[in-house]
Amino acid sequence: MLRTSRLGGVRHRRWTAAGVVAAGAVCAIAAANTPALADTAQREREPLPLERLFDNTATGGNTRPGDADFDDAGNALSAQDLSAAGWSPGRTLTIDRSVLHWPRSAAGQPDNVRAAGQSVRLRGSGEALSFLVAGTTEGAPGGDVTGTGTIRYSDGSRSTYRLTAPDWRRGPLTTKAVGLPHLNTPTGQRAETARLYAVTVPVARGREVESVVLPQEPGRNTALHVFSMALRGPTNGWTGSWAASPSGYAAVGPWTDRTLRLVVHGSAGGPRTRIRLENTFAPRPVRIGHATVALQGRGAAAAGPPRALTFDGRPGTELPAGAQQFSDPLGFRVPEGADLLVSIHLPGTVRALPVHSYTNSMSYLTADGAGDRTGERGAGAYSAKLDSWPLLTGVDVGDGAGSVVTLGDSITDGERSTPGANGRWPDLLGRRLRGQHSVPKFGVLNEGISGNQVVTDRYPGDNTSTILSGVSAGHRLERDVLAQTSARTVVVFEGVNDIRAGTTAAQVIPALRAMAARAHERGMRFVAATIAPCGGFYDCTANAEAQRTAINRHIRANGGAYDAVLDFDAAIRDPRQPDRMLPAFDGGDHLHPNDAGMRAFADSVDLRKLI
Repeated sequence: MLRTSRLGGVRHRRWTAAGVVAAGAVCAIAAANTPALADTAQREREPLPLERLFDNTATGGNTRPGDADFDDAGNALSAQDLSAAGWSPGRTLTIDRSVLHWPRSAAGQPDNVRAAGQSVRLRGSGEALSFLVAGTTEGAPGGDVTGTGTIRYSDGSRSTYRLTAPDWRRGPLTTKAVGLPHLNTPTGQRAETARLYAVTVPVARGREVESVVLPQEPGRNTALHVFSMALRGPTNGWTGSWAASPSGYAAVGPWTDRTLRLVVHGSAGGPRTRIRLENTFAPRPVRIGHATVALQGRGAAAAGPPRALTFDGRPGTELPAGAQQFSDPLGFRVPEGADLLVSIHLPGTVRALPVHSYTNSMSYLTADGAGDRTGERGAGAYSAKLDSWPLLTGVDVGDGAGSVVTLGDSITDGERSTPGANGRWPDLLGRRLRGQHSVPKFGVLNEGISGNQVVTDRYPGDNTSTILSGVSAGHRLERDVLAQTSARTVVVFEGVNDIRAGTTAAQVIPALRAMAARAHERGMRFVAATIAPCGGFYDCTANAEAQRTAINRHIRANGGAYDAVLDFDAAIRDPRQPDRMLPAFDGGDHLHPNDAGMRAFADSVDLRKLI
């Protein structure tokens, strides 16, 4: 069947199903019974670079609505909005550790391909395959668009993948790569959030990819658009030593020409280091003037001269909306279990930033107009205190055995443990790992978010909010677990906030199982921890206890869904009142354990279950 599409303001005919004739592809009609089959066969023989297959124009100028037609109804993305987000033509966008590129195409020129079985040249090896995508439905918001494609390897083998592109107008804001404030329509610009997504699928590790066959065309009136593709490279030679999850996008200050000095407690040590900055959830770029790293002395004072970090050889960088940036490797030895100062100069005026909202420690910042103080050893310029971690999401060290990720809520975040003492249970687990020789001395990455839930998004995913409890564990699994540096194992200790909010075991259990399946697809070990008791807290009702008991029964039974189970419930519960923790472990509110409770969690872990 034939349909029409608009390219550069002119409607062109195109084949549906398996037979889109892509720009740059050669059609060998005589080689098969139908043009569609011939076209597919030709692309199977001759993989082409993605940009040579572009057959749709998604982006146009605000004053020229006829230049682009993303959805076959004349609607399009705004080139001006993309530029304002830092997504200018040809821009490199590192998202979830995959180096993607926004197309070089100017506004009004083809900048994406509608997936229809095209064969794309993509060579290399990696941990996963990432796509920059969106789904469209002709003339209206629609649902997810899904299709199955093939990865071809240089040894002649193949694997299949299933790619889902959320709708550009209705997909979840909590998983978007970027949100743009307008749609360009044939009758003018309309205020409506347009979304683009970075979606990742598994590849066969250790095999060299030769090409990727895109999914077939999904069906009438819908399309799966691909803007960019990349293999997520391995993190050989690096181990995650510290991490924190973006929990939301928060209003600040405004801050003008300030320097942040963030205090973080590492786990693994190594002879060199690098940091990771992320502009998650943001609608605009943020500029970094300079950054340094140092061992902490006392408070905001460094134990020695701070060492300057660079970004692609430059002293500063700009983080596009939704993107991340690693610093260049620095020959700075980080001891095991070190307290570090990461200083970041923000030269402009900043009104909002992505943050990790609860730190259980104190960081510092200068006053407005203080300028670049990243290189100062002393604490004098750091006159204000800060109880969040803006922008900084990771510290890696050279060498090492890899990392264990602890995905959780406020208990994992350390609430009710002694502030500044680094007594969170992941900190204590890290100390245990460093003090033994039976299993690898993994780094431990704390990806707890206060208030987080397994099933429900708390932070809405767009714009500033006072709710900074993150998006659901499932929605942040890619960023906070699968894309973490050298992550080998994830320990999931979550669910108490779900049951307190009325979410049922029948909702939590499938979510846990789905997360485990995704981790296993990527070759990661998945360890589930039982939910600790919360009896006595105001909303830990009898129904909440019934749901907790059902979830824990499922986790203990396992049934092959999880590689191992940690019974954190048994580690701290009161045998006489099993719905409550022992008083000796109670942080005072009957929900959060104290230092002794944190130690009980860490000491109960059979370290062999992590490998």
